[in-house]
Amino acid sequence: MIDERVVTKAILETYTARLIASLEVDCVICGAGPSGLVAGYFLAKNGARVAIFEKTLSVGGGMWGGGMMFNQIVVQEEARSILDEFGITAVPYGEGYFVAQAIECVSGLCFGAAKAGVSIFNLISVEDLVVRDGSVRGVVINWTAVEMASLHVDPLTVSSRFVVDCTGHATEIVGILQKKMDARLFTPSGRIEGERSLWADAAEKATLENTREVYPGLFVAGMSANATFGSFRMGPVFGGMLLSGKKVAELILERMR
Repeated sequence: MIDERVVTKAILETYTARLIASLEVDCVICGAGPSGLVAGYFLAKNGARVAIFEKTLSVGGGMWGGGMMFNQIVVQEEARSILDEFGITAVPYGEGYFVAQAIECVSGLCFGAAKAGVSIFNLISVEDLVVRDGSVRGVVINWTAVEMASLHVDPLTVSSRFVVDCTGHATEIVGILQKKMDARLFTPSGRIEGERSLWADAAEKATLENTREVYPGLFVAGMSANATFGSFRMGPVFGGMLLSGKKVAELILERMR
């Protein structure tokens, strides 16, 4: 016999316990796209306490749809090892290219991150940052539904040693910092440089170069990195996204040590 009261209590108690345990972490990752999931995985695998906040219902960012809803993705040779790390099937296609099913990729990345110990919360938006003494020290969160309905409901805060903007093209978190704190970023102009048009080869190389700290305590990865530092987009080639997630994890782990 199933008692609905028990079901409700089980969900409320266990979710609340997980959220409370995530209110003070080593790293908050904003956005559960491919770079965010990979970053979370490598951080947690190496002992960091990590929470990912994703504002939409589903994780995976733009990976689900592949290219124009043909749900296959391409990665280059350099990134194939990351798919192997997660047990994701990649089929060779020509010299230096590998093709994978988008749905398997997203599912595998999410499962791997969760099993590594990352706490992933969907339907929660990061609406502000905690900035102290010129350094980002955490995030301010609220239900996405509150944001969508434009309700005046006060948020809650999460403390962290580091924050990573993995919100993709919109580079939402860096945008918040720029708008609210008028902060000077570690970019050529001190501001968000903006995303440029599609050029896959240049974008893939630039993604790794641009994966770095953009303000004390705040890092950028994936398309957020290119949008922040003024580089190109790449379309349904995801090697750079995966490698960017691993790189930002390595940068933060080095700082933690």
